[in-house]
Amino acid sequence: MFQTFESSTSPDQGPPRLAALRAKMAEIGVQGFIVPRADAWQGEYVAPCDERLSWLTGFTGSAGYCVVLPDIAGVFVDGRYRVQVKAQVADVFTPVDWPETSLKSWLTDHGAGRIAYDPWLHSPNQIKSLKEAGVELVATENLVDAVWDDRPPRPAGEAFAHPVELAGESSSDKRARIAAALKDAGEDAAILTLPDSICWLLNIRGADIPRIPILQCFAIVSTDARVALFVEPEKVETLGPDQAIDVHPPEAFLDAVGALEGKVRLDPDSCPEAVLTALTAEVSYGLDPCVLPKARKNEAELRGARAAHARDALAMIEFLAWLDSEEPGSVTEIAAAEVLEGFRRATNALRDISFETISGAGEHGAVVHYRVTEETNRTLNSGELYLVDSGGQYIDGTTDITRTLALGTPPEDARAAFTRVLQGMIALSRIRFPRGVAGAHIDALARAQLWMAGLDYDHGTGHGVGSYLSVHEGPARISRVSTLPLEPGMILSNEPGYYREGAFGIRIENLIVVREAPALPGADDRSWLDFETLTYVPIDRRLIVPGMLSAGETAWINTYHAECARRVAGQLSDRAATWMAGACASL
Repeated sequence: MFQTFESSTSPDQGPPRLAALRAKMAEIGVQGFIVPRADAWQGEYVAPCDERLSWLTGFTGSAGYCVVLPDIAGVFVDGRYRVQVKAQVADVFTPVDWPETSLKSWLTDHGAGRIAYDPWLHSPNQIKSLKEAGVELVATENLVDAVWDDRPPRPAGEAFAHPVELAGESSSDKRARIAAALKDAGEDAAILTLPDSICWLLNIRGADIPRIPILQCFAIVSTDARVALFVEPEKVETLGPDQAIDVHPPEAFLDAVGALEGKVRLDPDSCPEAVLTALTAEVSYGLDPCVLPKARKNEAELRGARAAHARDALAMIEFLAWLDSEEPGSVTEIAAAEVLEGFRRATNALRDISFETISGAGEHGAVVHYRVTEETNRTLNSGELYLVDSGGQYIDGTTDITRTLALGTPPEDARAAFTRVLQGMIALSRIRFPRGVAGAHIDALARAQLWMAGLDYDHGTGHGVGSYLSVHEGPARISRVSTLPLEPGMILSNEPGYYREGAFGIRIENLIVVREAPALPGADDRSWLDFETLTYVPIDRRLIVPGMLSAGETAWINTYHAECARRVAGQLSDRAATWMAGACASL
Protein backbone atom coordinates (compact mmCIF):
# COMPACT_ATOMS: atom_id res chain seq x y z
CA MET A 1 0.00 0.00 0.00
CA PHE A 2 1.14 3.52 -0.76
CA GLN A 3 -1.41 4.98 1.64
CA THR A 4 -1.17 4.52 5.37
CA PHE A 5 -3.83 5.28 7.93
CA GLU A 6 -1.98 6.13 11.12
CA SER A 7 -2.63 9.47 12.77
CA SER A 8 0.45 11.61 12.20
CA THR A 9 -0.50 14.04 14.98
CA SER A 10 -2.51 14.13 18.17
CA PRO A 11 -4.00 17.18 19.92
CA ASP A 12 -2.30 16.29 23.20
CA GLN A 13 1.13 16.86 21.61
CA GLY A 14 0.37 20.52 20.97
CA PRO A 15 0.52 22.11 24.47
CA PRO A 16 4.10 21.06 25.40
CA ARG A 17 5.40 21.93 21.93
CA LEU A 18 3.72 25.32 22.08
CA ALA A 19 5.26 25.95 25.50
CA ALA A 20 8.73 25.10 24.16
CA LEU A 21 8.27 27.47 21.22
CA ARG A 22 7.16 30.30 23.49
CA ALA A 23 10.20 29.77 25.68
CA LYS A 24 12.40 30.10 22.57
CA MET A 25 10.56 33.28 21.55
CA ALA A 26 11.20 34.79 24.98
CA GLU A 27 14.86 33.78 24.77
CA ILE A 28 15.45 35.76 21.56
CA GLY A 29 13.18 38.65 22.53
CA VAL A 30 10.27 38.49 20.08
CA GLN A 31 6.55 38.65 20.79
CA GLY A 32 5.44 36.30 18.04
CA PHE A 33 6.47 33.72 15.45
CA ILE A 34 4.75 32.77 12.19
CA VAL A 35 4.56 29.06 11.37
CA PRO A 36 3.40 28.53 7.75
CA ARG A 37 2.42 25.29 6.08
CA ALA A 38 4.90 25.97 3.25
CA ASP A 39 8.49 24.79 3.02
CA ALA A 40 11.43 26.54 1.33
CA TRP A 41 9.96 25.53 -2.05
CA GLN A 42 6.55 27.04 -1.23
CA GLY A 43 5.05 23.59 -1.65
CA GLU A 44 1.54 22.49 -0.79
CA TYR A 45 2.92 19.00 -0.22
CA VAL A 46 5.94 18.97 2.07
CA ALA A 47 8.44 16.42 3.37
CA PRO A 48 8.01 15.06 6.93
CA CYS A 49 10.92 17.20 8.12
CA ASP A 50 9.06 20.32 6.93
CA GLU A 51 5.69 19.51 8.53
CA ARG A 52 6.19 22.31 11.06
CA LEU A 53 2.58 23.46 11.20
CA SER A 54 1.33 19.93 11.69
CA TRP A 55 4.04 19.11 14.26
CA LEU A 56 3.22 22.16 16.36
CA THR A 57 -0.57 22.34 16.15
CA GLY A 58 -1.82 18.94 15.01
CA PHE A 59 -3.56 20.51 11.99
CA THR A 60 -2.72 18.51 8.85
CA GLY A 61 -4.45 20.57 6.15
CA SER A 62 -2.53 21.57 3.05
CA ALA A 63 -2.97 25.33 3.57
CA GLY A 64 -2.93 27.62 6.58
CA TYR A 65 -0.56 29.02 9.15
CA CYS A 66 -0.19 29.58 12.88
CA VAL A 67 0.84 32.78 14.61
CA VAL A 68 2.11 32.21 18.13
CA LEU A 69 1.95 35.08 20.63
CA PRO A 70 2.73 34.92 24.37
CA ASP A 71 -0.95 34.50 25.33
CA ILE A 72 -2.68 33.18 22.22
CA ALA A 73 -1.84 31.00 19.22
CA GLY A 74 -4.09 31.51 16.20
CA VAL A 75 -4.43 28.83 13.51
CA PHE A 76 -5.53 30.60 10.33
CA VAL A 77 -7.52 28.40 7.92
CA ASP A 78 -9.86 29.00 5.01
CA GLY A 79 -13.30 27.52 4.46
CA ARG A 80 -11.99 24.14 3.34
CA TYR A 81 -10.57 23.34 6.75
CA ARG A 82 -12.87 24.87 9.37
CA VAL A 83 -14.44 21.54 10.25
CA GLN A 84 -11.11 19.71 10.18
CA VAL A 85 -9.15 22.16 12.34
CA LYS A 86 -11.63 21.93 15.20
CA ALA A 87 -11.09 18.18 15.41
CA GLN A 88 -7.30 18.29 15.17
CA VAL A 89 -5.99 21.03 17.48
CA ALA A 90 -5.93 21.29 21.27
CA ASP A 91 -7.75 24.13 23.02
CA VAL A 92 -4.46 26.02 23.48
CA PHE A 93 -4.84 26.91 19.79
CA THR A 94 -7.53 29.26 18.50
CA PRO A 95 -8.91 28.64 14.98
CA VAL A 96 -9.15 31.88 12.99
CA ASP A 97 -11.33 32.28 9.90
CA TRP A 98 -9.00 33.43 7.14
CA PRO A 99 -8.93 35.46 4.91
CA GLU A 100 -12.04 37.05 6.45
CA THR A 101 -9.85 37.93 9.44
CA SER A 102 -6.59 39.49 8.31
CA LEU A 103 -3.35 38.84 10.13
CA LYS A 104 -2.87 42.57 10.64
CA SER A 105 -6.25 43.08 12.32
CA TRP A 106 -5.78 39.96 14.46
CA LEU A 107 -2.35 41.13 15.62
CA THR A 108 -3.73 44.59 16.38
CA ASP A 109 -6.57 43.10 18.40
CA HIS A 110 -4.06 41.15 20.48
CA GLY A 111 -1.51 43.94 20.93
CA ALA A 112 1.33 42.11 19.23
CA GLY A 113 4.80 43.60 18.89
CA ARG A 114 7.80 42.25 16.98
CA ILE A 115 6.88 39.14 14.95
CA ALA A 116 9.64 36.76 13.93
CA TYR A 117 9.63 34.72 10.72
CA ASP A 118 11.90 32.32 8.85
CA PRO A 119 12.85 34.07 5.55
CA TRP A 120 13.16 30.70 3.82
CA LEU A 121 9.46 29.98 4.34
CA HIS A 122 7.91 33.21 3.06
CA SER A 123 7.95 34.81 -0.38
CA PRO A 124 8.96 38.45 -0.97
CA ASN A 125 5.37 39.37 -1.79
CA GLN A 126 4.11 37.81 1.45
CA ILE A 127 6.64 39.76 3.49
CA LYS A 128 6.00 42.97 1.54
CA SER A 129 2.26 42.66 2.14
CA LEU A 130 2.74 42.20 5.89
CA LYS A 131 5.14 45.13 6.15
CA GLU A 132 2.82 47.38 4.17
CA ALA A 133 0.05 46.41 6.59
CA GLY A 134 2.18 47.68 9.45
CA VAL A 135 3.31 44.36 10.92
CA GLU A 136 6.71 44.70 12.62
CA LEU A 137 8.74 41.77 11.31
CA VAL A 138 12.16 40.40 12.16
CA ALA A 139 13.89 37.59 10.25
CA THR A 140 15.27 34.81 12.44
CA GLU A 141 16.32 31.20 12.40
CA ASN A 142 13.38 28.81 12.38
CA LEU A 143 12.23 28.67 15.99
CA VAL A 144 10.20 25.51 15.49
CA ASP A 145 13.30 23.69 14.23
CA ALA A 146 15.15 24.91 17.31
CA VAL A 147 12.76 23.03 19.62
CA TRP A 148 11.93 20.05 17.36
CA ASP A 149 14.18 17.38 18.92
CA ASP A 150 13.15 14.38 16.80
CA ARG A 151 12.85 16.12 13.46
CA PRO A 152 13.02 13.64 10.55
CA PRO A 153 16.01 13.81 8.17
CA ARG A 154 15.86 15.60 4.82
CA PRO A 155 14.64 13.47 1.89
CA ALA A 156 17.33 11.53 0.04
CA GLY A 157 15.48 10.16 -2.99
CA GLU A 158 17.36 9.75 -6.27
CA ALA A 159 16.33 11.57 -9.43
CA PHE A 160 15.51 9.67 -12.61
CA ALA A 161 15.09 10.65 -16.24
CA HIS A 162 11.64 11.34 -17.66
CA PRO A 163 11.51 9.89 -21.20
CA VAL A 164 11.54 12.46 -23.98
CA GLU A 165 8.81 10.56 -25.82
CA LEU A 166 6.52 11.34 -22.86
CA ALA A 167 7.90 14.84 -22.24
CA GLY A 168 7.43 15.71 -25.90
CA GLU A 169 10.50 17.96 -25.96
CA SER A 170 14.14 17.46 -25.06
CA SER A 171 15.61 19.23 -22.07
CA SER A 172 18.10 21.01 -24.31
CA ASP A 173 15.26 22.40 -26.44
CA LYS A 174 13.39 23.53 -23.33
CA ARG A 175 16.49 25.23 -21.96
CA ALA A 176 17.06 27.00 -25.28
CA ARG A 177 13.42 28.13 -25.31
CA ILE A 178 13.62 29.52 -21.77
CA ALA A 179 16.98 31.17 -22.46
CA ALA A 180 15.53 32.87 -25.55
CA ALA A 181 12.56 34.14 -23.54
CA LEU A 182 14.89 35.61 -20.92
CA LYS A 183 16.99 37.27 -23.61
CA ASP A 184 13.89 38.73 -25.24
CA ALA A 185 12.91 40.19 -21.86
CA GLY A 186 16.32 41.81 -21.48
CA GLU A 187 17.27 39.51 -18.60
CA ASP A 188 20.55 37.69 -18.04
CA ALA A 189 19.37 34.84 -15.80
CA ALA A 190 16.43 33.50 -13.82
CA ILE A 191 16.38 31.97 -10.36
CA LEU A 192 14.23 28.84 -10.21
CA THR A 193 12.96 27.67 -6.82
CA LEU A 194 9.92 25.57 -7.74
CA PRO A 195 10.97 21.91 -7.94
CA ASP A 196 8.33 20.99 -10.52
CA SER A 197 9.59 23.79 -12.78
CA ILE A 198 13.14 22.47 -12.54
CA CYS A 199 12.02 18.85 -13.06
CA TRP A 200 10.03 19.92 -16.12
CA LEU A 201 12.96 21.92 -17.53
CA LEU A 202 15.50 19.12 -17.08
CA ASN A 203 13.14 16.23 -17.94
CA ILE A 204 13.72 14.55 -14.61
CA ARG A 205 11.54 13.34 -11.76
CA GLY A 206 12.38 12.60 -8.14
CA ALA A 207 11.22 10.94 -4.94
CA ASP A 208 11.60 13.62 -2.28
CA ILE A 209 7.90 14.18 -1.58
CA PRO A 210 5.32 11.44 -1.04
CA ARG A 211 2.81 11.28 -3.92
CA ILE A 212 4.57 14.02 -5.94
CA PRO A 213 7.55 12.84 -8.07
CA ILE A 214 9.79 15.89 -7.63
CA LEU A 215 13.39 16.56 -6.70
CA GLN A 216 13.88 19.23 -4.03
CA CYS A 217 16.48 21.54 -5.53
CA PHE A 218 17.18 25.08 -6.70
CA ALA A 219 18.52 26.25 -10.04
CA ILE A 220 19.77 29.24 -12.01
CA VAL A 221 19.20 29.29 -15.77
CA SER A 222 21.16 31.74 -17.93
CA THR A 223 20.69 33.15 -21.41
CA ASP A 224 23.40 30.79 -22.70
CA ALA A 225 20.96 27.95 -21.81
CA ARG A 226 23.25 26.67 -19.08
CA VAL A 227 21.73 25.58 -15.78
CA ALA A 228 23.38 25.61 -12.38
CA LEU A 229 21.59 22.95 -10.32
CA PHE A 230 21.84 23.06 -6.54
CA VAL A 231 21.13 19.64 -5.10
CA GLU A 232 22.88 16.89 -3.17
CA PRO A 233 25.19 15.40 -5.85
CA GLU A 234 24.36 11.82 -4.88
CA LYS A 235 20.71 12.42 -5.83
CA VAL A 236 21.59 12.98 -9.49
CA GLU A 237 24.52 10.57 -9.98
CA THR A 238 22.37 8.13 -11.97
CA LEU A 239 21.41 10.78 -14.54
CA GLY A 240 24.85 10.96 -16.09
CA PRO A 241 26.73 14.12 -17.12
CA ASP A 242 25.25 16.94 -19.15
CA GLN A 243 27.73 19.54 -20.30
CA ALA A 244 25.13 22.30 -19.98
CA ILE A 245 24.15 21.43 -16.39
CA ASP A 246 26.53 22.22 -13.54
CA VAL A 247 25.70 20.47 -10.26
CA HIS A 248 26.53 22.18 -6.97
CA PRO A 249 25.68 21.31 -3.36
CA PRO A 250 22.63 23.10 -1.89
CA GLU A 251 24.72 25.14 0.54
CA ALA A 252 26.37 26.89 -2.44
CA PHE A 253 23.07 28.33 -3.67
CA LEU A 254 22.97 31.66 -1.83
CA ASP A 255 26.61 32.42 -2.67
CA ALA A 256 25.85 31.77 -6.34
CA VAL A 257 22.80 34.04 -6.14
CA GLY A 258 24.95 36.76 -4.59
CA ALA A 259 27.51 36.44 -7.39
CA LEU A 260 25.00 36.94 -10.21
CA GLU A 261 25.44 40.00 -12.41
CA GLY A 262 23.21 41.87 -14.82
CA LYS A 263 19.42 41.65 -14.66
CA VAL A 264 18.02 38.60 -12.87
CA ARG A 265 14.42 37.37 -12.95
CA LEU A 266 12.92 36.37 -9.62
CA ASP A 267 9.34 35.28 -8.97
CA PRO A 268 8.18 37.25 -5.90
CA ASP A 269 5.28 34.86 -5.27
CA SER A 270 7.25 31.62 -5.09
CA CYS A 271 10.87 32.48 -4.29
CA PRO A 272 11.95 32.54 -0.61
CA GLU A 273 12.60 35.98 0.89
CA ALA A 274 16.06 34.68 1.84
CA VAL A 275 16.97 34.44 -1.85
CA LEU A 276 15.93 38.01 -2.58
CA THR A 277 18.00 39.18 0.38
CA ALA A 278 21.08 37.41 -1.02
CA LEU A 279 20.65 38.85 -4.52
CA THR A 280 22.83 41.89 -5.22
CA ALA A 281 22.23 42.10 -9.00
CA GLU A 282 19.39 44.10 -10.56
CA VAL A 283 16.10 42.36 -9.81
CA SER A 284 13.50 41.79 -12.52
CA TYR A 285 10.31 40.62 -10.83
CA GLY A 286 8.35 38.24 -12.99
CA LEU A 287 6.68 34.87 -13.26
CA ASP A 288 8.92 31.81 -13.07
CA PRO A 289 9.73 31.37 -16.80
CA CYS A 290 8.90 27.65 -16.71
CA VAL A 291 5.43 27.68 -15.17
CA LEU A 292 3.41 28.69 -18.23
CA PRO A 293 5.29 26.46 -20.72
CA LYS A 294 4.86 23.61 -18.22
CA ALA A 295 1.13 24.31 -17.86
CA ARG A 296 0.60 24.29 -21.64
CA LYS A 297 0.83 20.55 -22.25
CA ASN A 298 2.16 19.52 -25.64
CA GLU A 299 0.67 16.75 -27.79
CA ALA A 300 2.88 14.05 -26.31
CA GLU A 301 1.86 15.03 -22.79
CA LEU A 302 -1.81 15.13 -23.78
CA ARG A 303 -1.56 11.66 -25.35
CA GLY A 304 -0.05 10.47 -22.10
CA ALA A 305 -2.80 12.12 -20.07
CA ARG A 306 -5.50 10.44 -22.17
CA ALA A 307 -3.81 7.05 -21.80
CA ALA A 308 -3.41 7.49 -18.04
CA HIS A 309 -7.06 8.47 -17.65
CA ALA A 310 -8.25 5.52 -19.74
CA ARG A 311 -6.23 3.18 -17.55
CA ASP A 312 -7.40 4.87 -14.37
CA ALA A 313 -11.04 4.71 -15.49
CA LEU A 314 -10.87 0.91 -15.66
CA ALA A 315 -9.62 0.80 -12.08
CA MET A 316 -12.29 3.23 -10.86
CA ILE A 317 -15.09 1.34 -12.59
CA GLU A 318 -13.94 -1.98 -11.13
CA PHE A 319 -13.90 -0.31 -7.70
CA LEU A 320 -17.39 1.20 -8.09
CA ALA A 321 -18.78 -2.15 -9.25
CA TRP A 322 -17.16 -3.90 -6.28
CA LEU A 323 -18.52 -1.34 -3.83
CA ASP A 324 -22.05 -1.71 -5.19
CA SER A 325 -21.82 -5.47 -4.74
CA GLU A 326 -21.05 -5.13 -1.03
CA GLU A 327 -23.74 -4.87 1.62
CA PRO A 328 -24.07 -1.44 3.25
CA GLY A 329 -22.44 -1.55 6.67
CA SER A 330 -19.91 -4.21 5.63
CA VAL A 331 -17.22 -1.87 4.23
CA THR A 332 -15.16 0.69 6.12
CA GLU A 333 -13.60 3.88 4.81
CA ILE A 334 -10.13 2.33 5.09
CA ALA A 335 -11.19 -0.89 3.38
CA ALA A 336 -12.66 1.08 0.48
CA ALA A 337 -9.45 3.09 0.06
CA GLU A 338 -7.38 -0.11 0.16
CA VAL A 339 -9.53 -1.85 -2.45
CA LEU A 340 -9.40 1.20 -4.75
CA GLU A 341 -5.63 1.34 -4.53
CA GLY A 342 -5.56 -2.39 -5.25
CA PHE A 343 -7.46 -1.91 -8.50
CA ARG A 344 -5.05 0.86 -9.52
CA ARG A 345 -2.09 -1.37 -8.68
CA ALA A 346 -3.61 -4.11 -10.83
CA THR A 347 -3.00 -1.93 -13.89
CA ASN A 348 0.73 -2.71 -13.38
CA ALA A 349 1.43 0.91 -14.26
CA LEU A 350 0.81 2.74 -10.98
CA ARG A 351 3.90 4.57 -9.70
CA ASP A 352 2.10 6.06 -6.66
CA ILE A 353 -1.24 7.52 -5.74
CA SER A 354 -1.37 11.22 -6.58
CA PHE A 355 -2.54 12.20 -3.06
CA GLU A 356 -3.94 10.52 0.02
CA THR A 357 -7.33 9.10 -0.96
CA ILE A 358 -10.23 11.01 0.57
CA SER A 359 -12.61 8.25 1.65
CA GLY A 360 -15.41 9.88 3.62
CA ALA A 361 -18.81 8.47 4.51
CA GLY A 362 -21.70 10.44 5.99
CA GLU A 363 -20.50 13.40 8.01
CA HIS A 364 -16.88 12.73 7.06
CA GLY A 365 -17.71 13.65 3.48
CA ALA A 366 -18.31 17.21 4.69
CA VAL A 367 -14.64 17.53 5.67
CA VAL A 368 -13.32 18.76 2.32
CA HIS A 369 -9.85 17.23 2.66
CA TYR A 370 -10.73 14.41 5.05
CA ARG A 371 -7.99 11.86 5.68
CA VAL A 372 -9.24 8.63 7.18
CA THR A 373 -7.16 7.20 10.02
CA GLU A 374 -7.47 4.12 12.21
CA GLU A 375 -9.01 6.38 14.86
CA THR A 376 -11.62 8.01 12.57
CA ASN A 377 -12.42 4.97 10.40
CA ARG A 378 -16.13 4.17 10.17
CA THR A 379 -18.40 1.99 8.09
CA LEU A 380 -20.28 3.03 4.98
CA ASN A 381 -23.88 2.79 6.15
CA SER A 382 -27.16 2.58 4.30
CA GLY A 383 -29.04 5.82 3.79
CA GLU A 384 -25.98 8.09 3.56
CA LEU A 385 -23.54 9.42 0.97
CA TYR A 386 -19.97 8.32 0.38
CA LEU A 387 -17.40 10.71 -1.15
CA VAL A 388 -14.22 9.27 -2.66
CA ASP A 389 -11.60 11.62 -4.12
CA SER A 390 -8.50 9.88 -5.42
CA GLY A 391 -5.93 9.71 -8.18
CA GLY A 392 -2.94 7.91 -9.58
CA GLN A 393 0.58 8.83 -10.61
CA TYR A 394 1.44 7.07 -13.86
CA ILE A 395 4.58 7.73 -15.85
CA ASP A 396 2.45 9.12 -18.68
CA GLY A 397 0.07 11.21 -16.60
CA THR A 398 -1.45 12.26 -13.30
CA THR A 399 -5.13 11.60 -12.52
CA ASP A 400 -7.60 13.06 -10.03
CA ILE A 401 -11.26 12.05 -9.81
CA THR A 402 -14.06 12.47 -7.27
CA ARG A 403 -17.32 10.57 -7.17
CA THR A 404 -20.10 10.87 -4.62
CA LEU A 405 -22.17 7.72 -4.22
CA ALA A 406 -25.52 6.76 -2.72
CA LEU A 407 -25.43 4.03 -0.10
CA GLY A 408 -28.91 2.56 -0.14
CA THR A 409 -31.69 5.15 -0.41
CA PRO A 410 -30.22 8.64 -0.15
CA PRO A 411 -31.97 11.60 1.54
CA GLU A 412 -34.05 13.66 -0.92
CA ASP A 413 -32.36 16.94 0.04
CA ALA A 414 -29.00 15.33 -0.73
CA ARG A 415 -30.27 14.31 -4.19
CA ALA A 416 -31.38 17.88 -4.91
CA ALA A 417 -28.01 19.28 -3.81
CA PHE A 418 -26.17 16.62 -5.83
CA THR A 419 -28.15 17.54 -8.95
CA ARG A 420 -27.25 21.20 -8.54
CA VAL A 421 -23.56 20.28 -8.20
CA LEU A 422 -23.88 18.12 -11.33
CA GLN A 423 -25.47 21.02 -13.22
CA GLY A 424 -22.46 23.16 -12.36
CA MET A 425 -20.04 20.49 -13.54
CA ILE A 426 -21.98 20.11 -16.80
CA ALA A 427 -22.03 23.88 -17.34
CA LEU A 428 -18.23 24.04 -17.26
CA SER A 429 -17.91 20.92 -19.41
CA ARG A 430 -20.08 22.47 -22.15
CA ILE A 431 -18.86 26.07 -22.11
CA ARG A 432 -17.19 27.79 -25.10
CA PHE A 433 -15.25 30.95 -24.39
CA PRO A 434 -13.04 33.41 -26.28
CA ARG A 435 -9.28 33.60 -25.75
CA GLY A 436 -8.37 35.86 -22.88
CA VAL A 437 -10.98 34.44 -20.51
CA ALA A 438 -9.57 33.52 -17.09
CA GLY A 439 -10.71 31.08 -14.44
CA ALA A 440 -12.42 33.85 -12.48
CA HIS A 441 -14.67 34.59 -15.47
CA ILE A 442 -16.18 31.09 -15.58
CA ASP A 443 -16.07 30.00 -11.94
CA ALA A 444 -19.62 31.28 -11.36
CA LEU A 445 -20.97 28.89 -14.01
CA ALA A 446 -20.24 26.00 -11.67
CA ARG A 447 -21.98 27.72 -8.74
CA ALA A 448 -25.03 29.29 -10.38
CA GLN A 449 -27.53 26.50 -9.63
CA LEU A 450 -26.25 26.22 -6.05
CA TRP A 451 -26.52 29.98 -5.59
CA MET A 452 -30.13 29.91 -6.77
CA ALA A 453 -30.85 27.65 -3.78
CA GLY A 454 -28.76 29.70 -1.35
CA LEU A 455 -25.90 27.19 -1.35
CA ASP A 456 -22.17 27.46 -2.12
CA TYR A 457 -18.79 25.86 -1.44
CA ASP A 458 -15.55 27.29 -0.04
CA HIS A 459 -12.94 25.85 -2.41
CA GLY A 460 -11.97 26.73 -5.94
CA THR A 461 -13.77 25.00 -8.77
CA GLY A 462 -10.63 23.82 -10.54
CA HIS A 463 -6.86 23.50 -10.14
CA GLY A 464 -4.13 22.80 -12.64
CA VAL A 465 -2.73 19.27 -12.95
CA GLY A 466 0.81 18.31 -13.98
CA SER A 467 2.17 15.65 -16.32
CA TYR A 468 3.49 13.02 -13.90
CA LEU A 469 4.16 15.93 -11.54
CA SER A 470 2.04 17.72 -8.97
CA VAL A 471 -1.67 16.95 -8.89
CA HIS A 472 -2.11 20.62 -7.86
CA GLU A 473 -0.15 22.61 -10.42
CA GLY A 474 -0.10 26.38 -10.86
CA PRO A 475 -0.66 28.88 -12.19
CA ALA A 476 -3.92 28.09 -14.00
CA ARG A 477 -7.06 27.73 -11.87
CA ILE A 478 -10.82 28.04 -12.07
CA SER A 479 -11.59 30.20 -9.07
CA ARG A 480 -12.87 33.62 -8.13
CA VAL A 481 -9.35 34.99 -7.76
CA SER A 482 -7.64 33.57 -10.87
CA THR A 483 -6.99 36.26 -13.49
CA LEU A 484 -4.61 34.17 -15.65
CA PRO A 485 -6.10 33.57 -19.13
CA LEU A 486 -6.74 29.93 -19.92
CA GLU A 487 -4.72 28.56 -22.85
CA PRO A 488 -4.79 25.40 -24.96
CA GLY A 489 -3.06 22.46 -23.31
CA MET A 490 -3.81 23.45 -19.73
CA ILE A 491 -5.19 20.51 -17.75
CA LEU A 492 -7.62 21.52 -15.00
CA SER A 493 -10.01 19.89 -12.60
CA ASN A 494 -13.75 20.60 -12.81
CA GLU A 495 -15.01 19.93 -9.27
CA PRO A 496 -17.91 21.87 -7.81
CA GLY A 497 -19.27 20.62 -4.51
CA TYR A 498 -21.56 21.17 -1.54
CA TYR A 499 -20.93 20.28 2.11
CA ARG A 500 -23.33 20.11 5.03
CA GLU A 501 -21.40 19.88 8.29
CA GLY A 502 -22.34 16.84 10.34
CA ALA A 503 -24.38 15.28 7.52
CA PHE A 504 -22.78 14.76 4.11
CA GLY A 505 -20.43 16.07 1.45
CA ILE A 506 -20.91 16.18 -2.32
CA ARG A 507 -18.24 16.69 -4.96
CA ILE A 508 -18.11 15.57 -8.59
CA GLU A 509 -14.75 15.92 -10.32
CA ASN A 510 -13.51 15.31 -13.83
CA LEU A 511 -10.28 16.52 -15.38
CA ILE A 512 -10.57 18.66 -18.49
CA VAL A 513 -8.09 20.19 -20.92
CA VAL A 514 -8.36 23.53 -22.71
CA ARG A 515 -8.41 23.20 -26.49
CA GLU A 516 -9.23 25.14 -29.64
CA ALA A 517 -13.00 25.02 -30.11
CA PRO A 518 -14.50 23.78 -33.38
CA ALA A 519 -15.85 26.54 -35.61
CA LEU A 520 -19.55 27.33 -35.40
CA PRO A 521 -21.67 28.63 -38.30
CA GLY A 522 -22.18 32.36 -37.95
CA ALA A 523 -19.59 32.77 -35.17
CA ASP A 524 -17.38 35.84 -35.25
CA ASP A 525 -13.76 35.57 -36.27
CA ARG A 526 -12.18 35.67 -32.83
CA SER A 527 -10.41 32.61 -31.43
CA TRP A 528 -12.65 30.35 -29.32
CA LEU A 529 -11.74 27.70 -26.78
CA ASP A 530 -13.57 24.90 -24.99
CA PHE A 531 -12.76 21.89 -22.83
CA GLU A 532 -12.00 18.29 -23.74
CA THR A 533 -13.05 15.89 -20.98
CA LEU A 534 -10.34 13.46 -19.89
CA THR A 535 -12.23 11.53 -17.18
CA TYR A 536 -14.81 8.97 -18.25
CA VAL A 537 -16.28 7.22 -15.21
CA PRO A 538 -20.05 7.01 -14.52
CA ILE A 539 -21.71 9.56 -12.25
CA ASP A 540 -24.17 8.05 -9.77
CA ARG A 541 -27.60 8.20 -11.48
CA ARG A 542 -29.34 7.34 -8.20
CA LEU A 543 -28.44 10.80 -6.88
CA ILE A 544 -29.74 12.71 -9.92
CA VAL A 545 -33.19 14.28 -9.88
CA PRO A 546 -33.99 14.09 -13.62
CA GLY A 547 -36.78 16.66 -13.43
CA MET A 548 -34.29 19.33 -12.33
CA LEU A 549 -32.20 18.96 -15.48
CA SER A 550 -32.72 20.87 -18.69
CA ALA A 551 -32.97 19.00 -21.98
CA GLY A 552 -29.40 19.99 -22.78
CA GLU A 553 -28.11 18.80 -19.40
CA THR A 554 -29.94 15.48 -19.77
CA ALA A 555 -28.49 15.02 -23.24
CA TRP A 556 -25.00 15.77 -21.89
CA ILE A 557 -25.16 13.19 -19.10
CA ASN A 558 -26.63 10.54 -21.38
CA THR A 559 -23.96 11.19 -24.02
CA TYR A 560 -21.26 11.17 -21.34
CA HIS A 561 -22.41 7.83 -19.98
CA ALA A 562 -22.63 6.32 -23.44
CA GLU A 563 -19.04 7.41 -24.06
CA CYS A 564 -17.96 5.94 -20.68
CA ALA A 565 -19.41 2.59 -21.75
CA ARG A 566 -17.91 2.74 -25.24
CA ARG A 567 -14.40 3.42 -23.99
CA VAL A 568 -14.21 0.39 -21.68
CA ALA A 569 -16.17 -2.10 -23.77
CA GLY A 570 -14.57 -5.55 -23.64
CA GLN A 571 -11.99 -4.55 -20.99
CA LEU A 572 -13.91 -5.10 -17.75
CA SER A 573 -14.54 -8.05 -15.47
CA ASP A 574 -17.96 -9.67 -15.77
CA ARG A 575 -19.10 -8.00 -12.53
CA ALA A 576 -18.00 -4.54 -13.71
CA ALA A 577 -19.48 -5.01 -17.19
CA THR A 578 -22.86 -5.91 -15.68
CA TRP A 579 -22.64 -2.93 -13.32
CA MET A 580 -21.79 -0.57 -16.20
CA ALA A 581 -24.94 -1.51 -18.08
CA GLY A 582 -27.04 -0.09 -15.26
CA ALA A 583 -24.73 2.77 -14.35
CA CYS A 584 -24.72 4.12 -17.92
CA ALA A 585 -28.39 3.65 -18.74
CA SER A 586 -30.10 6.74 -20.13
CA LEU A 587 -31.98 8.99 -17.74
